[in-house]
Amino acid sequence: MHKIVFLDRDGVINKQAPVHDYIKTSFEFQMLPRAADAVKLLKQAGFLVVVVTNQRGIAQGIMSESDLDAIHRKMRKILADSGTMIDGIYVCPHEAGTCNCRKPEIGLFIMAENDLGKVDKLSSWMVGDGESDIEAGRRYGVSTILITDILGANKKFRADYLSTSLFNAAKLIVEKQRSTGGTR
Repeated sequence: MHKIVFLDRDGVINKQAPVHDYIKTSFEFQMLPRAADAVKLLKQAGFLVVVVTNQRGIAQGIMSESDLDAIHRKMRKILADSGTMIDGIYVCPHEAGTCNCRKPEIGLFIMAENDLGKVDKLSSWMVGDGESDIEAGRRYGVSTILITDILGANKKFRADYLSTSLFNAAKLIVEKQRSTGGTR
């Protein structure tokens, strides 16, 4: 069984687009500080690292699948240049209510499990910056971390933990793995 850290992309790995906008091109993609270090830390601790991301801009015609592929190539290149990698990227390109893969649904997690093998849910995590990320992680049965700097945000989201960055979340995950032997 695999220990996996599922990561939302926008606002977790890369800088979030302005409200009501999307990261549409590789030029707009900006990795957040220490995000590559976080992925490296998780990989060194024995986790698979998987991106699960809603990309509704494709359904809306704001961006194409080739635009998204270019963004992900850039992300993978930045990670590779930092000496690390992610194990998979799973994307929902649909409008809300038209599929079973758009978070908070768990279709992206099931796709990853089908590709990568059985997931040790007691040792796995979902890290996201929005309600749909946390709800999807909870529905899938893994521990959740909300990336936020807003006090009181967790009253709405009900994440297991809060963190101000992916790097701090990765440190928390590794610390919890050491202190509990890998399970919740």
